[in-house]
Amino acid sequence: MTPDEALDALRAHVEPGRAEGAAAYHKVEREYLGVPNPAINDLTKAWRRSLSVDERVVLADALWKTDIFEARLAAAKLLTQARLRPDEAAWRLILSWVPDFDSWAIADHACMAGQKRLVADPRRVDEVEDWTGSAHMWTRRAALVITLPWTKQNNPRPEELAVRDRVLGWAAGYVDDPEWFIQKAVAWWLRDLSKHDPERTRAFLAAHGDRMKPFARREAGKYLS
Repeated sequence: MTPDEALDALRAHVEPGRAEGAAAYHKVEREYLGVPNPAINDLTKAWRRSLSVDERVVLADALWKTDIFEARLAAAKLLTQARLRPDEAAWRLILSWVPDFDSWAIADHACMAGQKRLVADPRRVDEVEDWTGSAHMWTRRAALVITLPWTKQNNPRPEELAVRDRVLGWAAGYVDDPEWFIQKAVAWWLRDLSKHDPERTRAFLAAHGDRMKPFARREAGKYLS
């Protein structure tokens, strides 16, 4: 599977008018093909089955570098798999994408791929922590999105609780950040956490909620009774 073959496969699923709508919605200047997400899912699922891990990394790298919206989504989906061995090259590639983040859809797809690699080796959270001090807003935001799996354990092990508390510390450092997407990410993390660990969510909001934007505070407490 060459990059050109992959792009041809994506273009075969273009829906008229979708590209213009996507460009208007995402408001980032790049090429949009107009391919619906289910079609990208089907294609990348087939590619994951037919390509080795090394081949997927090479193809994902090439697709990302096109800067085509759907190609970047496909690049991320190629690497979104819990069992990926070896996975160091995939992790390094995902890390290399983070400075390129400029819209939530591409960033979130790449972070979903990154979540799988973090769960596979939680020591990688050390590298993610460096993102919290970045001048690049999308990098700061990614530190919370990529660690969302640690909001979801109902009976976390001590090492999982340690990561949970660590990320809550990062979130506490974000509450004064005026960027809407940062406030939204803090709220997202807390909202998801509240379904599994309402006590920690309440404690965070009691300590820091008055410094959050009102919309973020409301969203964070959405599922708290």
